[in-house]
Amino acid sequence: MMPHVLTRSLDRSATIFLIVVAAGGVLIPLSNLLLPSGSMLQVPTYLVALFGKYVCYAILALAIDLIWGYCGILSLGHGAFFALGGYAMGMYLMRQIGSRGVYGNPTLPDFMVFLNWPELPWYWYGFDRFWFAALMVVFVPGLLAFCFGWFAFRSRVTGVYLSIITQAMTYALLLGFFRNNFGFGGNNGLTDFKDILGFNIQADGTRATLFALSCLALIVAFLICRAVVTSKLGKVLIAIRDAESRTRFIGYRVESYKLFVFTLSACMAGVAGALYVPQVGIINPSEFAPGNSIEAVIWVAVGGRGTLVGAALGAIVVNYAKTYFTSGPLAPYWLFMLGTLFILVTLLLPKGIVGTFNSWWEPWKARRRSENAESAAREDGVSEPDMAE
Repeated sequence: MMPHVLTRSLDRSATIFLIVVAAGGVLIPLSNLLLPSGSMLQVPTYLVALFGKYVCYAILALAIDLIWGYCGILSLGHGAFFALGGYAMGMYLMRQIGSRGVYGNPTLPDFMVFLNWPELPWYWYGFDRFWFAALMVVFVPGLLAFCFGWFAFRSRVTGVYLSIITQAMTYALLLGFFRNNFGFGGNNGLTDFKDILGFNIQADGTRATLFALSCLALIVAFLICRAVVTSKLGKVLIAIRDAESRTRFIGYRVESYKLFVFTLSACMAGVAGALYVPQVGIINPSEFAPGNSIEAVIWVAVGGRGTLVGAALGAIVVNYAKTYFTSGPLAPYWLFMLGTLFILVTLLLPKGIVGTFNSWWEPWKARRRSENAESAAREDGVSEPDMAE
């Protein structure tokens, strides 16, 4: 039943997107590992890690598009769920360092030794096991989203008020994680990772595997989102987005639907953060900055909200532009360029890149189909003999 649902939910653009992601997830690691260094087709290791970061951002964009594009929930705090997933993975990676740290303590991370922590805090227990860390990657962001959404949606907080509250939530977490007595490394965060599942995290093979896993996670996240938005649940979410009061008057429990999709979106963001950390090599409180969440919303707006493919495309395009422009003389002006891009997209392409393309492509395709049908009808009429003769 599930494969049938997933297959039925895929259109041509979704299928092309999945093929491209799958091909990239296979060909880029193979190019990095099998082709000789210096070859024109060989992808350097630093680019593999950079592309992996883009893929993680695409998963985060999908999570935002699921709630904003299809349910009308504009969250300006989704970076918090991304960062929480990253911290959960970072805690596991820190526990794997063991006695190889600067201070040689087999239990305490270096920053705890430096700050004279007497023992490991209770909330670090279990993170020496990968399965526990993987569970926390999904559970912690999901729990926070469930608790936040429970109070917010039952209080019928919507629109700009909800956006402001989500921004306040991530800012509060930013301030908390900056404190050294929180036990998460303070403003330096968690870094100097050595191994993941026993493999050297800096090795080319590990980098390539992490990239392939990120592409696999993007495919799974996309299929989940497509299955949701093309189901009856998705139709209710769209109804909530377009006319929440009417949907409630019909008899649907709007709060339950919004809570479910908000929690699911947070879990997806947590997975993206967990895959992001070992490829980047650090996680610190700056990931909680409200500006990061706002920037993620811009990715979705540029690509086209309510399209899923556009959200992922927007994340990759904007972050590639960020990498390109911030590595040259235009680096100080990147935020101005990003703001200008958002304004231009809002004014000239309100549906985003993919949404605008679809609005042009669908009428053209319908006209072509109509013209072909009329042409076929005329040919049939000419070829049919007149029975009266």
